[in-house]
Amino acid sequence: VCESVGSNYSTVTEYRKLFFLFMHLQLIGSGAAAQVITSRGTHGNYLTIQLGSALGAVFGIFVARGVSGAHLNPVYSLSLCVLGRHPWRKLPLYSLSHLVGAFLGAATVYLQYYDAIQAFSGGELLVAGPNATAGIFCSYPADHLSFWGGLVDQVVATALFLLCCVALEDQQNGPLPDGLHPVLVGALILTMGVSMGSNCGFPLNPARDLGPRLFTFVAGWGEEVFKAGGGWWWVPIVAPFVGGLLGTLTYEVLIEAHHQTTPQSPQQELEENDYNYTLNYIGRMF
Repeated sequence: VCESVGSNYSTVTEYRKLFFLFMHLQLIGSGAAAQVITSRGTHGNYLTIQLGSALGAVFGIFVARGVSGAHLNPVYSLSLCVLGRHPWRKLPLYSLSHLVGAFLGAATVYLQYYDAIQAFSGGELLVAGPNATAGIFCSYPADHLSFWGGLVDQVVATALFLLCCVALEDQQNGPLPDGLHPVLVGALILTMGVSMGSNCGFPLNPARDLGPRLFTFVAGWGEEVFKAGGGWWWVPIVAPFVGGLLGTLTYEVLIEAHHQTTPQSPQQELEENDYNYTLNYIGRMF
């Protein structure tokens, strides 16, 4: 009984940390966007929004990595399930924790920036136009972006993102020092933002987009959040899963499957030990 209670407590803690990770991520990312948009660019610019998203991910991972491994994206969790590195039974609740955390994170940003949003929009919550504020919380396509262009954008961007994430986790590709992984994930998000953000804001994360979109739907922006962009809302939900699996499988087939797995012979081990001893001896001399 004690073991069962302990296991259940550990599981609840795991989901709770994921919830706070996503709320943290949403708070900083959408907070950065709210500051820039409601100030009409006098308190930041496109780069500061991307920095906010990247740093939000870095500190969110540091907060949650001790329990959940800091899965910051349902697409990433699904990819690990496909690779057999994460139990499928955890995927639904992981995704739900992400979704609820993003929803409440968006609600918190709205509460924090309520006066600024009302002043900027003149009290009218709009999805499109010069006084639109829905883009603070979730993605919408640029005017030039076609449906197929948006679909390709999301598949390509998420494929690259997951390929790099899996590479960072690949111990045979060179283990990273403890504490460096979250920083590199943040750098990766920043890189994506400054290179692939102009079409639709590089959502990459279904929960990060759907949770806040649901919040804006109930908070006053209405059904236009689902109608805008020709019914764009489902693209940043479906396309990232397609791209994520594509990127993961590409890395598996082209990189990870070709790692050297042949064990060393005794002679090779002896030569490597002699080499390391020589390096250590030289290091002590200098």
